[in-house]
Amino acid sequence: MSYSENIPQRTALHGKHLEAGGKMVDFAGWEMPIHYGSQLEEHHQVRNDAGMFDVSHMVVLDLKGKEIKVFLRHLLANDVDKLKQPGKALYSCMLNKTGGIIDDLIVYYLTDESYRMVINAACRDDDMAWMSRQMEAYDATMHERSDLAMIAVQGPNAREKTLSLLDTKTAEKVATLKPFFGTFAGENFFARTGYTGEDGFEIMLPNKKAAEFWEDLLQSGIQPTGLGARDTLRLEAGMNLYGTDMDTTTSPLVSGLNWTVAWQPDERNFIGRKALETEKETGIKHTFAGLVLEDRGVLRSHQKVMTASGEEGEVTSGTFSPTLKRAIALARVPATLKVGDHCSVEIRGKQLKATVVKPVFVRHGKSCLE
Repeated sequence: MSYSENIPQRTALHGKHLEAGGKMVDFAGWEMPIHYGSQLEEHHQVRNDAGMFDVSHMVVLDLKGKEIKVFLRHLLANDVDKLKQPGKALYSCMLNKTGGIIDDLIVYYLTDESYRMVINAACRDDDMAWMSRQMEAYDATMHERSDLAMIAVQGPNAREKTLSLLDTKTAEKVATLKPFFGTFAGENFFARTGYTGEDGFEIMLPNKKAAEFWEDLLQSGIQPTGLGARDTLRLEAGMNLYGTDMDTTTSPLVSGLNWTVAWQPDERNFIGRKALETEKETGIKHTFAGLVLEDRGVLRSHQKVMTASGEEGEVTSGTFSPTLKRAIALARVPATLKVGDHCSVEIRGKQLKATVVKPVFVRHGKSCLE
């Protein structure tokens, strides 16, 4: 597979996107559908029923070896030693030595000598180069699964409609999956994970079978959904986007990802630990928060946030929430701001009032603001 910087790659589902009228854009070097006619309708489809996303641009890595567990405990800020049951997933940041976030990812435990990892497409080259260098001292291997496609099916009816397409044996196996678990069913891997705040599956399957399965999903009433709706859905759910809400210049401690850092046991010396400990000792000056705009306007990345005392922060990602019908944002704000406090956001030269809330706005179609 070619990774030319000039020619966007195409997933195994490219033809299906064109058939559905997808508006294609360059996303992290891939030609992907931003929407199929109405981003708003696609957003509501996922919140109210079921939608499907082509996320085959994500990178699937199979990690194996006698020392792979030891390696991952050193590589990741979260601790894979928590994973005891086959298929259990773990969300983690991969940090550099200064505590900056190289990428956020999901890793699935298969056995003590076998894991599956999913990383962001835009971070592929940097991630794999970094991991290869760190892996040199370990008896471990990394294999990119470019032969696999990935389809996310999300929404309150996503599981039921997907299960209806599977043979009885597979359906029974997949139906018992708990949230944040995955399982193999032949060549396919079903994971009860997602990026929308809704229930559903992320399904990894061979490229050669992806178009047929996509068509089956379509016939069951699951609608194609583009990356535009994926972004508004994940923002409503308070889920970070790499490169926007965090990057190599920010740590998990100022990105709302404190919970992904496993400090115990003390002797686990994961990459970036010393930098995070120093950051904690010197005091965290900024924190991660949700904002709801009280005035008319739309919140966008890089807008300045101001407290009453003159301290400054910044919107990291913002949008108009189709579910709440209000402007919402994730923001890195002074640590003095608490939930319920007011601040102002500079929009087109005006200071507009906003309220600080927990950085989760919608879960399972319901407002978290009430």
